[in-house]
Amino acid sequence: MMPRKPAAWFEAQYDHRSRVPGSADVLARWDEAAALVRQQGRGHMGLRYGADARQTLDVFVPDPAFAGGFAPVLVLLPGGGWHGLRGADPAFLAASFTDEGALVIVPDHDPCTDTRLEHIAMQLTEAVAWVWRHAADHGGDPSRIVLAGHGGGGHLAAMLSCCDWKRVGRDLPRRLVQGAMSVSGLHDLAPLRRVPSLQAELRLDAAAVRRLSPVHFPAPASPQTLFSLVGGLESEEMQRQAQLLRQAWGARAVPVCESLPGHDHFSVLYDLADPQGRAHHLLRQLLGLRWYSGLL
Repeated sequence: MMPRKPAAWFEAQYDHRSRVPGSADVLARWDEAAALVRQQGRGHMGLRYGADARQTLDVFVPDPAFAGGFAPVLVLLPGGGWHGLRGADPAFLAASFTDEGALVIVPDHDPCTDTRLEHIAMQLTEAVAWVWRHAADHGGDPSRIVLAGHGGGGHLAAMLSCCDWKRVGRDLPRRLVQGAMSVSGLHDLAPLRRVPSLQAELRLDAAAVRRLSPVHFPAPASPQTLFSLVGGLESEEMQRQAQLLRQAWGARAVPVCESLPGHDHFSVLYDLADPQGRAHHLLRQLLGLRWYSGLL
């Protein structure tokens, strides 16, 4: 049950930039690293996946050393509070996985200040459908698509895990996504109505919370799974959010639900980028790049 606390408490719980000293510098470094990855990376930038102006995506192909077979496909969903790539651009993570043999795709979407979360979710269903239809054109295996997102991107990764893809396109398989990872994800949107800064942008009502909170969705069908991770230094509410999906969907659908010691809301992504990081190993496992015994 959601804690009975004043709005100021909720604001403090979800205002990650104020909670983490130097967070503005961290975000600036992410932007610089993402720009460098786009400049130096192999692939195609700005491909269109839908009719809206912001419906574009970037494709990063695997290291040539892995040529000769179809690669698993990692779709990195933007974080930063549902602002699209202008919020928190995950492209700086791409090289960590293309260097290990994955095809990485980073889609953009409209910001929540210009549209509703429902529309953002529909835009990204179009993006993932595009990935299934075109992955093979870029050396990817459409039967091995994995989603990952941080913050708002984690929320979207969980939502898309439950999508009925036959309703998106008759040509699509019913089980399109093979697995997902939500890092510091928001799985119950009800508390956000009590966060003034977020509610001003999201404009959520009780019906929207019910429609858009993954905790109210049926768990994805077996054998699809979702891993829920959160930084050990994150707020009480973020720890609770990470656990909620395990409680709602069960251990079969969410076999990994962990708090990563020593990491805040931002440094947790360095663990995802680091080949020695726990989050990195788990995502590599979802992608099937290599099996690591003893991780679960």
